[in-house]
Amino acid sequence: MKILVIDDERSIRNALKEILEYEGYDVTLAEDGVKGVESAKSETFEVIFCDIKMPNMDGIETLEKMQEIQPDTPMVMISGHGNIDTAVEAIKKGAYDFIEKPLDLNRILITLRNATDKSTLVKETKKLQKKISKVAEIVGESEAITKIKTMIERVAPTDARVLITGSNGTGKELVARWLHELSPRAAAPFIEVNCAAIPSELIESELFGHEKGSFTSAIKQHKGKFEQAEGGTLFLDEIGDMSLSAQAKVLRVLQENKLSRVGSDKDIAVNVRVVAATNKNLKEEIEKGTFREDLYHRLSVIIIHVPALSERLEDIPLLAQHFIDQVSAEMGVPPKEINAKAIAELQKLSWTGNIREFRNTIERLIILSDKVITDKEVKAYASPLF
Repeated sequence: MKILVIDDERSIRNALKEILEYEGYDVTLAEDGVKGVESAKSETFEVIFCDIKMPNMDGIETLEKMQEIQPDTPMVMISGHGNIDTAVEAIKKGAYDFIEKPLDLNRILITLRNATDKSTLVKETKKLQKKISKVAEIVGESEAITKIKTMIERVAPTDARVLITGSNGTGKELVARWLHELSPRAAAPFIEVNCAAIPSELIESELFGHEKGSFTSAIKQHKGKFEQAEGGTLFLDEIGDMSLSAQAKVLRVLQENKLSRVGSDKDIAVNVRVVAATNKNLKEEIEKGTFREDLYHRLSVIIIHVPALSERLEDIPLLAQHFIDQVSAEMGVPPKEINAKAIAELQKLSWTGNIREFRNTIERLIILSDKVITDKEVKAYASPLF
């Protein structure tokens, strides 16, 4: 566990270092606020001890800088007898606590324990918030992305079926999730089915469910994805890979709003909004006889095309900063800077994997670059075969 101590008095720094290292902490020392801020830009600390009265940058200014760099790290202010009013001001501005000089060992350890408990609690809370957060934002201000956002806002409140098209990795699932999130069905389930990942002999059971004993491994009754999505949204991803027999049954559900489980002739009414996505040209698949034309027309009341990243290069600066912030938060490190030349290099590349590939590249650059991501790092590490 890393602790930063900022104090212009060498004796105080060394005394805290000795105490904290004896307790098993990894201690970094800084002789003034400027040096402390530099350390916080390159390392993440669990707790920061900071003197109030220092040359170059006093404790209050250091506190304000630290809140920009590491807002979740508790700061404990070290105050001399004449600095109590300033210490109270620091508490009002966000400091966790203050301890007076001369330093008391027990007070230091109690304050540190409470501060680390708070730091741990904040991290756990953020992890939980990430787990329960519903939908990531759609990042971009290009004309194509602006049109998609406008379309989602118009279509989401309706029950119109939507077909989302686009290459792999462009963010089709994200569009589907926003259609659900902004709809009156948002409180109900959003159920996703990857039609390409399920074997053709199992797809019907997955979608419509089955009765016990309907086939060899059917040891109990199973509700399919349509029933699981009752009242909500069913997202049929890669629907172009669905078998023709399953397509016929999906068409019946869309026409009649009812289904039969495998092994049963009993009809079950369902109330589900269907959103589908594909990376294939379904009109070409219809000509080949691998996709039903009547199903296509049922699914494509509204068509939303998600462009490839190469078609919206102007969004790369926003996407780069978004993923730098996101990945850095996940890794628990301060966000790195990226310069204009690096952005220009990223815009020159061919993003065949689209947003998915771009995010992976940003993560790689964060890991392998120094404090600033430059065009040199992009040239060296942006290719998956570097």
